[in-house]
Amino acid sequence: MSPSPRGRTPSGLIEILRLFTVVFFAGLGYETSRFFDDRGHANVLGPFNGLAIAIIVGSGLGYVVGGIFGRTIAATADRTEVALREVSADTLVAGALGLVCGVITGAGVAWPLFFVPDPLIAMPLFGVVVAVLGYLGFRVGSAKRDGVLAMFGGRAGVGPRDAAPSALPQVIDSSVAIDGRILEVVRAGFLHGRMVVMQPVLDELQGLADAGDPLRRARGRRGLEVLTALQREPVVDISVIDDGHPEIPEVDGKLLRSCLDLGHALLTLDTNLAKAASIAGVRVLNLHALSLALRPPVVAGEDVLVQLIKAGREPGQAVGYLDDGTMVVVERGRRMVGRDVSVRITSVVTTANGRLVFAHPVDESAVPARRAESK
Repeated sequence: MSPSPRGRTPSGLIEILRLFTVVFFAGLGYETSRFFDDRGHANVLGPFNGLAIAIIVGSGLGYVVGGIFGRTIAATADRTEVALREVSADTLVAGALGLVCGVITGAGVAWPLFFVPDPLIAMPLFGVVVAVLGYLGFRVGSAKRDGVLAMFGGRAGVGPRDAAPSALPQVIDSSVAIDGRILEVVRAGFLHGRMVVMQPVLDELQGLADAGDPLRRARGRRGLEVLTALQREPVVDISVIDDGHPEIPEVDGKLLRSCLDLGHALLTLDTNLAKAASIAGVRVLNLHALSLALRPPVVAGEDVLVQLIKAGREPGQAVGYLDDGTMVVVERGRRMVGRDVSVRITSVVTTANGRLVFAHPVDESAVPARRAESK
């Protein structure tokens, strides 16, 4: 049999399903004839007796019904294959475990069918019950993926999907409190839930606030004010916990040890601490990495190549766009509309509608010639 195209059920499977259906209806016709006519051995139509006619009629009916049944199953299998392409591996593992449980349950429920005298009727019915409960088991196992993997993970070698660091309670580092940008991140809805402040972090901020150096004192007071403001945010639940590891002298070490013991994530701005935490197995939320990810695509003083596509609002201005759609307003560039121009960024302005970049041509004499229009 030649392999079938991707996404289509081979015709051989349809014929196998039709064969089983023919056998079932033939057995059903045989038993029906025996039930209504104990003299089924007498000839009824030429050389055929009642049992033979019943088997022939049942086989024909089974051939028709089997074709419909086979095509329906094949179409369902094709749709299932397409759907499973987008399903993750852990969901399939959980579904397979549910399938096994469903098959075992179906076999336990359907075993009394073997008391039926004719196996041609008992076996297909047994297979239907097992198949239906197996399918239900797969669907339930897939839907309850995390719970199923948690039950069987130790034996199957798999476990439930890890929660995202942002979904875990977060232990706040002193650098986050001193920086203060966490307030804007929380108010924007990117951080929420339970946040934990360890007593050693509070002691560190208090020590800075009482320092003789004005700069250190200002940093400590700012950190305490940020934590106070966080307590008033409705989407955040701030709690203070005691030092659970007094034997560790460094505050950073206490933070890492507590995160590992409690299963919390570390919220920090210290890149070196974030690297050490990752090596130790701690889930990390690095606000410094977030700020780098959200930085403007260009900065003042950088030279970029922009295609000027139209004139600007002000005299002499031209407008182009970066690859991400950021608008670039080029001073003294109107006469170069339609060209790729090397411009130098002078400023980047953030507005309510996004970023707006201002620039001017780097070297007007080096501007490439106008693109030739297609004839």
